[in-house]
Amino acid sequence: MAKKEHISETPATQFLRKHGVSFTEHPYDYEEHGGTSVSARELGVDEHAVVKTLIMEDEAAKPLVVLMHGDCKVSTKNLARQIGCKKVEPCKPEVANRHTGFLVGGTSPFGTRKQMPIYVEQTILDLPQIYINGGRRGFLVSIAPQELLRVLNARPVDVALQD
Repeated sequence: MAKKEHISETPATQFLRKHGVSFTEHPYDYEEHGGTSVSARELGVDEHAVVKTLIMEDEAAKPLVVLMHGDCKVSTKNLARQIGCKKVEPCKPEVANRHTGFLVGGTSPFGTRKQMPIYVEQTILDLPQIYINGGRRGFLVSIAPQELLRVLNARPVDVALQD
């Protein structure tokens, strides 16, 4: 990894800069197990616009990334059906860390250690702006949601369940 140019440089922000993505940085006070409700509250934004990065695996233990609204859950049954798998389930935290290079709570879809398929809840793409992890606990970046399609080649899915 390159030397940190300034305090907020992470593999995720390096990836965003390299791909010409316009973003703003939003550090906040991280709370263990606080989730998107804490980041939304700390930043004064709607939790629906805060996007969580979930690392899951299929029945063959192949990892995949799901981007979901902070105030929703993923229907793993619907996801498996839509992507042609028998079963999808969340990875254990240590497995997710190995795949991404990020600590759980600081997982970003940008600049992951491993190349993985990325799925985005389609309604996220309708938002004017999203807040997504910038590669460190207590650090979100805001971007245009269409960038997820452009730089991550994310595939839209319809798998949201109201929390």
